[in-house]
Amino acid sequence: MTRLHTLGPVSAIPEGEGRTYDLGDRRVAVFRTRQGALFATQAECPHRKGPLADGLVGHDAVVCPLHDWTFDLHSGAPRQGECGVTVYPVRLASDGTLVLTVE
Repeated sequence: MTRLHTLGPVSAIPEGEGRTYDLGDRRVAVFRTRQGALFATQAECPHRKGPLADGLVGHDAVVCPLHDWTFDLHSGAPRQGECGVTVYPVRLASDGTLVLTVE
């Protein structure tokens, strides 16, 4: 079952940063790159549950703030580390709000 979640205004996430959103049954991290691209992943690093939204966000990657595991924001694949993260489709609606899709 596909569910859409309206998360709020994109302005709540400064460029180059991430924010964590609680969806009830799961938590997601949403990132806004300095180039304006939007990405969403599971909220916690699979290594030691580091808060990914607090990590360093690059062009298309995030670095966990605890142990430097690095994840591709397009696919969730590890660039540094042993396993990947789940990614979710996120888009900007015409009114400036973030909309996340969860399968």
